[in-house]
Amino acid sequence: MKAKDAELLNGLALAYMGDAAYEQSIREHLLTNGQTKPNQLHRLATNYVSAKAQAWLIDELIEEDRLNEVEIEFYKRGRNAKSYSKAKNTDGSTYNKSSGFEAVMGYLYLTKQEDRLHELIEVCIKKVDKALA
Repeated sequence: MKAKDAELLNGLALAYMGDAAYEQSIREHLLTNGQTKPNQLHRLATNYVSAKAQAWLIDELIEEDRLNEVEIEFYKRGRNAKSYSKAKNTDGSTYNKSSGFEAVMGYLYLTKQEDRLHELIEVCIKKVDKALA
């Protein structure tokens, strides 16, 4: 997909792709760190990929001024997108923030900004790891 085409996608389409890109990185992180039991992998991954975790992470990234103006725009596009499905296990605000988080990840992935994507994911992994310690 061309970068210009990716930039035209709606927030939920970007979030759809971002969810997959982020979760794959989390799975790799867990496996690289020696986690191999399926139930344990799923339980640990939830600490990184749940709507609550992603909402917290995006708040942290914004508070620490880690996102540039374009990334903030794509966060808002994902956060403000009208979803016709109900959030599971969380409130609407948290769900919307997590959609915004995923939209940023999707935007970076689809526009081939791999270094930036991995940089933000590494920051997020470190934050969750620190919170779990």
